[in-house]
This record gives sequence, structure tokens and C-alpha cells, in this order.
Amino acid sequence: MISRLKTLVATLLSALVLGACASQTAAPTAPDKPKLVVLIVVDGLPQRQVTAYRDQLAPDGLARFLDRGTWYADAHYSHAYTVTGAGHATVLTGANPSRSGIIGNEWRDPATGEPVYCTGDTSANYIGHATRALDGTSPKNLKVPTVGDVLRGVDARSKVIAVSGKDRGAILPAGHKGTAYMYMGSTGQFASSTYYMKEHPAWVNAFNAAKPADRFFKSHWTALLPPTAYARSLPDGQTWFGPAGGALPMRYGSDQDDAPGAQYYGSLLRGPFQDQLTLEFARAAIVAEQLGRDDAPDILAVSLSGHDYVNHAYSAESRLSHDHTLQLDRMLQSFFKDLDTMVGKDSYVAVLTADHGFMPAPEYSASLGLSAGRLNSSQMLARLNQGLQAQFGEGRWVRGFSGATLLFDTSLLASSKVDASALAEAARALLMAEPAMGAAYTRAELQSGSRAGAPFFEAMRNAWHPDVSGDVQYALKPNWLFSSGTSGTTHGSPHAYDTHVPILLYGPKWFKPGRVDTRVAVVDIAPSLSRLLGIAAPAGSQGKPLPSAVP
Repeated sequence: MISRLKTLVATLLSALVLGACASQTAAPTAPDKPKLVVLIVVDGLPQRQVTAYRDQLAPDGLARFLDRGTWYADAHYSHAYTVTGAGHATVLTGANPSRSGIIGNEWRDPATGEPVYCTGDTSANYIGHATRALDGTSPKNLKVPTVGDVLRGVDARSKVIAVSGKDRGAILPAGHKGTAYMYMGSTGQFASSTYYMKEHPAWVNAFNAAKPADRFFKSHWTALLPPTAYARSLPDGQTWFGPAGGALPMRYGSDQDDAPGAQYYGSLLRGPFQDQLTLEFARAAIVAEQLGRDDAPDILAVSLSGHDYVNHAYSAESRLSHDHTLQLDRMLQSFFKDLDTMVGKDSYVAVLTADHGFMPAPEYSASLGLSAGRLNSSQMLARLNQGLQAQFGEGRWVRGFSGATLLFDTSLLASSKVDASALAEAARALLMAEPAMGAAYTRAELQSGSRAGAPFFEAMRNAWHPDVSGDVQYALKPNWLFSSGTSGTTHGSPHAYDTHVPILLYGPKWFKPGRVDTRVAVVDIAPSLSRLLGIAAPAGSQGKPLPSAVP
């Protein structure tokens, strides 16, 4: 009897241990998959802004995730060059740039030195709009599949639709088998490209014909809260602020214009109005395309671009960015309410993340006593070539910057018979002599992994692709940026202010509410969604399913 009792106790303890372990990993695929996965990427939203204004959030916008969803307090990008193209390519592929091939927004062809845009494709054109050589029109440069590509490969009835204020913000999440629509800054309309279709469906034409962007002409972006509510943010009008003076209220459309034009439509990107248009287009897509209405799961990817433009001009520490975060919060509350009605509260999951964070303006960092500043990239390039000429003879040895790498002149290397490895070592030494330079690694080191454990080496290796990148990958020290001007700020580093982004999940049927403090990566989103949808993770995925919250 005692022996049987011991066996029973041991069995129960084993079950409890296994249950505790299971609670630390993402729940297995639910028997009923979500009918719709809604991915929201807020361009340039650092995690610090999500929690900094928590007391000022609406009840059901971002707070829906924080109070009733699973959210990850320590989520980061794994690659060093944190820019829009690389981030948007990562979210639904689960692949770092080292696999996706999207090493930046733009780079140079290693063989020719010609500029390449991350979503550029001269064989495709915008529908109904002029197309320039480097405009983004297709996912041709994306070397790996997305969750949506796998989903549509399993069931062609599934739809994958992406919309953004930026072409790369729509095209890269849409993948190879989805459909992307992007805001046209010249007309205030949304358009796709001939990669996806010959002409727009009727609902897109109807949306554009209504000219929804025109209603904001000579409207003002005004602060949501009283002035005292923004005491934790930098006041308007900082000397290093960028366009439009940097003060609220801010008007869109000049006194000289009698009607909306290209300048006005383009200006809407910096502020809340274009984000509002993007969400309106997303609603129209849900209705017209019947997203989430059958047993074939769909994906809707919405990239909200305005925050990136605001933060570039005024920084995430500004009152303008503070208010823009709150504006987005209210927009999301309205959008979620409509999703609940149109799709059903228990029929969809929502995922919110960002493509990168944001660096505080160097002037602000310097005011805190930190080493910070602006580095003129053209002047640095001239110093590099001058130093290399002293060692290897006349010639423009470094052709230019490509992503976050130096690109050598391969024809000069061949004709001079200079050893490429020797040139790379010399270039790296010259880079590290720059006071603002934090780390630099050569092609040989990145290919072999020989500097494992060195500062930022793994992140820089994740950002480097052997067929696309240049010959020396570099990263600046914290609080330094490349700039030939005196205003604004940026992103693109391996430092936490750029890598630390939100990962927020909502869908009570599938996600437990709670905060998770385990460090996770953005590459983990794709395999997590794949598991939820009951499909294989995309072929290039490098992540693992996200841990679930423990109630």
C-alpha cells in the first residue's frame, strides 16, 4: 500500500513539474486557429515609450495588451543595424538580415557599387502613379519566406494583406505571396504595384476616389492633454528640432495653397493623420476582402509610419512624440473596437511590435553629461581613403558605405593586386581610430565567427549577409550618430535604445494575460505565429516560440 502511495505521489509531482515547465513555453496550437492574425508594426516605437505613459493610456488601446494580453518587457532585435527595412523583414520571416538579405533600407551592389533599394524592382510599377528607379515595388530582394508565404502555400484561400505609410513597411511583411498597399505621398492615395496585380480592385478605387486625405487640409495636430501632462517630456521648440518648428498645435497645408498638393500629402506622414488613414484603409480591406470570415486563416499587417517621422525630427523624448504615442493609443482603441465587431472578439489575435527603437538626440544626451555627438560620414570616408592611400597607394579604396558596412572598389583591388584581407584589416584599424567608432569587424571575421564574444559581434554578424554586405561591418559608440546637419536624431545601432522594442500579444483564447521578463527576440514572433496557425515556421526562421505568461 505504501509503495503504491509513493508511486502515486511521484506521478503527481512529475505531472506538476511538467505542467510548470509547459507554462514557461508558448501554448501549443489551439484546436481552433484564429481566423485573422493582425500584426501592427509601429515604426520607430521604443519599448520605453509604451510603459512611460501607461497612466495616460486609454482603457482599450495599448492597455488592452498590457492589462489583458501577454507582453514582453525585455524584447530585442538580434541584429545590429536597426533600420526600417531590416526590421520589417525580420518580423514575419523570423530571419535576421544575415539570412533575409535585407541588410538595410538601401545598400550598394557589391560588384558594381550601384545603389540598391530594399524593395526596389524595376520590373514592377506603382498602379496609377509614376515610379522612379529606386522606388519600392516588390519583395524581390527578400531571400526568405514569411509566415504568410507558408500559410498561402498550405491553403491558397488564406489572404495576406499589408498596408503602410512606407513601401517597405508593406512589401516586406506581405512577403512573396501576399498583397501590399502603400501610401503615395504625392497624391494621398494608397496604391499597390504590378508585381501583385494589373489593376486595383474596385474597393481600393472607391477608397481613393473619396479622397480621405483631403479632409485634413489646413487641420491642426493638437495635443490631447493639458500642458502639465507632458512634464515628463522635453518642451517644444528645442534648438535641434527638425522641420516645421517642432511645436503643437501643428498645421498641415500652407496659407499659399488653395488645394491639397504633393507637399501637403507628404507632410501628413509626420504626425497622426496618415496613421489614421492607414487604419481606415485597413478597415476597408477587412470588409472588402472578407478577412477572418471563413475557416482559412488570414493575415493583416498594418505598419504605422508616422511615429518614425516624428521621432526623427523631434526625438522620442519630445512632447510631440509623447503626444503622438497617445494619439496612436486612441486610434488603436478605436481600431480594436471595430475588429471586435467586424471579426469577432474571440476570432482574431493582435500582435504589436516595432521595426526598431530610437536614439535620444545627441544634444539631449550631452546635456545629461554623456559622451555624444554627430559624425559627418563624408568626412570620415575621406579620412579612411586618405589613410588607405598612405598604405596601399593612390585610389579610392573605399567606394562608399553600404548598409552599415564599407564597400571596397573590387576593380581597384584586382588591378593593384592588393590583398583584400590586408585592406580590410587596415580599414578596420582606421575606423577604430575614429573617436565615435564602437566596433568594426572584417568579412573574414564575420564569415568565420572568430571574434565570438567581442563587443556586439553576434549582433553585427546577424546584420551582415555575405552576398549583399560590404567588407567591414561597423557600429558607432552609444549616443553618436552619422549626421552632416545639426538637427533631428535617428536609429540603426546595436544599443538598447534601438534594439529594445515592444512585443505585445492579445487574444484571450490563445494568450494568457501577464508580463514576461524573460529576454526574447523579434525573430521569435514568426515561429510563434506559425505554431498558432498550425503551419511550419518559415524556412529561414531563427527564432523559437515565445514563452507564455504565467498567471
